[in-house]
Amino acid sequence: MASQESLLIRQFLKQSTTKQTGEFNLEKARQGLEKLSGLSQLDSDITVEKLLVEGIPAEWVFAPNAESDKVFLYLHGGAYIMGSLNTHRNLVAKLSRSTGMRVLVIDYRLAPEQPFPAAVEDAVCAYRWLLSSGFAHEKIVIGGDSAGGGLTLAALLSLKDSGTKLPATAILLSPWTDLEGTGESMVTRKELDPWLSPDSTRAVSAMYSGEHDLHHPLISPIYSELADLPPLLIHVGNDEILLDDSIRLAERARNAGVEVTLKVWDDMWHVFHTFPIPEAKQAIDEIGEYVIGELEKVNF
Repeated sequence: MASQESLLIRQFLKQSTTKQTGEFNLEKARQGLEKLSGLSQLDSDITVEKLLVEGIPAEWVFAPNAESDKVFLYLHGGAYIMGSLNTHRNLVAKLSRSTGMRVLVIDYRLAPEQPFPAAVEDAVCAYRWLLSSGFAHEKIVIGGDSAGGGLTLAALLSLKDSGTKLPATAILLSPWTDLEGTGESMVTRKELDPWLSPDSTRAVSAMYSGEHDLHHPLISPIYSELADLPPLLIHVGNDEILLDDSIRLAERARNAGVEVTLKVWDDMWHVFHTFPIPEAKQAIDEIGEYVIGELEKVNF
């Protein structure tokens, strides 16, 4: 049964999206996501250090228990058109605490100002920077939410194709893997989803893809060759329109021989992990347990 806190957040999200009228306003959407991130406060013992990664604005975010030789490269969500270091700082801080890792977050270039492949180039650049800085690939985790989940897969595919050693595992939270929006859940979860709508989701995909086909494997990784990727942990809400983006990804990855752990969270919506609810804490704790277990496997 959903917690009382989650029911209140669901109602808040539903009311907020219902009030949205007229044509899509990019600046308003960006400001709205920044405002939404203010629902949660950063714990006082979290350290935040700003830096540049090959010219890309970035932050180290870590809890006191984070080990200095283990890194979680996190790629924030926001439909490739919004999101920032600010919007995801609280979430990555919690991930740092649960995994015992330092988290590196980058402000990758956003569309429509910088459409595909800018974000993929920045993600790949950040991972290679970690390797060149002396971090061992088997002690690196990569992950992200929503568009950041899709970007995680695109980065892994690019790194694989170039022969670069891949990280220990990847964490995908409600990943956006099909920018054409062909999953059945775009219809079956339309009324249940308190946050996303099929029309707006499909509309913003063109801002990112630009002149490229939406079936491009680095834009919609669900159409890519997934063999030889590291183990994947996928979390998705049962009440979100992107549910099938995760279910179909898990099926295709398994068929390609990839180790996949998929968890569908009942009564939850898109990237519920970012909200101050008991279900989010449970999910983040489970991510920590998974990551620790995977690192122990590859570093034994």
